[in-house]
Amino acid sequence: MSGLLSAQSDVTEPSIAPAFREYPSKLFVETTSRCNLNCVMCPKQNRSGGNADGDLEPDTFAALKEIFPHLDALVLNGIGEPLLNPHLEIYIATAKKLMPDHGWIGFQSNGLLLNNLRATTLVAAGLDKICLSMDGVTPSTFSSIRAGGYLHDLERALSAISAAKDLCSRPDLQVGVEYVVMRDNLEELPAALSWAAERGATFAIVSHLHPYNEQHLGQCAYDTCSDEAHSLYHAWNSKAELAGVKIARNFELLWKYRRSPEENRVLNFVEIMKSDARNRGIPLDLKRLFAMDYARIEAVDNVFGQARDIARQTGLHLSLPEIVPRGNRSCGFVEQGAAFISHDGAMHPCYQLWHTCHSFANGWQHPVQPRVFGTVAADRAEDIWNSDSFRSYRENVLRHNYPSCSDCNSSPCDLVRDDGFEQDCYANTEPCGSCLWSSGVFRCLD
Repeated sequence: MSGLLSAQSDVTEPSIAPAFREYPSKLFVETTSRCNLNCVMCPKQNRSGGNADGDLEPDTFAALKEIFPHLDALVLNGIGEPLLNPHLEIYIATAKKLMPDHGWIGFQSNGLLLNNLRATTLVAAGLDKICLSMDGVTPSTFSSIRAGGYLHDLERALSAISAAKDLCSRPDLQVGVEYVVMRDNLEELPAALSWAAERGATFAIVSHLHPYNEQHLGQCAYDTCSDEAHSLYHAWNSKAELAGVKIARNFELLWKYRRSPEENRVLNFVEIMKSDARNRGIPLDLKRLFAMDYARIEAVDNVFGQARDIARQTGLHLSLPEIVPRGNRSCGFVEQGAAFISHDGAMHPCYQLWHTCHSFANGWQHPVQPRVFGTVAADRAEDIWNSDSFRSYRENVLRHNYPSCSDCNSSPCDLVRDDGFEQDCYANTEPCGSCLWSSGVFRCLD
């Protein structure tokens, strides 16, 4: 053990893909599932009868120690507020002694409990990165989204962490904000980034709203058809316009008994477009594409452009989500060798399958059940990670051979709408086809 504590050396296996190393490279640990706010975008507002709230106990955290020397990152948050756990500083200091020099420890927080004393103890313990929630730059917008929170609380938290950086001589500490984009707060994003940079923020993570309630669908600022589908549709729509054909009339004419030659041209054009999509392996949901609100997409693109300008001017490191899902999907969680630990010690594969919820990310209700490969109370954490079931799961995910449920004109089907997911239409037992995390729409501190 003495060698383990004294040698903060890099013990990772660079020649092996992170997903298949002996230990996880990233660990997301839920220090608590309790929270002191009621934010509209949080899955806690629609838990669908999930497990009772609780805190990560010291014995559960201690069960993860063998993993720490192999980590690139330790993220100490889940669906709760990390500052509510009284052991947080101890967890940070313990992990910091064991992690390699390049590894970092961080968490996301609403900042409500971040006063000068708490900020100092966190920084002194070895915290490397903190990301504070910010979803508006006007008091009214901020409070309407984060029920119980106020903009001046965030300002106080940023001031406290900046003071702690100076007091502890930690100029390397990264301070960021997370902004969840909705239609109601979209226009405030550039001003919010400027406001945060002026108060010491060094990075910003922007994510789209993940609707866990049907009433929030109207707030989504992203589209569900993939970039590949949009590109192909625009190319064929341009060809059709040049030929004097309005392909948007497709569904109007589809069931018409008697059609003119001009009307048949519309349907023929659409059939050729669909054939092209099939040949390229691009799913098309024509109803969604024809009904697209392109003005909204352009508005989001313009605001994101303004946000990039602010980031360049202020030196803020900015991470923006996709406006439409990437057709070329990839699971950053699995690819980076991540494992997720709930406050009760259960090990999960990704953010999507961490908690019970009802997701409406694709525009329809999708029941999500956690995928659990074991608990550290019963088995060694590294044994769970290396179990046949978990390794096989990661192998299957990295094949990326999944349907694109967001683009499918048959969705939602019973395969993904049933409470007990068994397999998708490709016979995969991993519910990745309906997950938009892999398409770049949702972001988190990772």
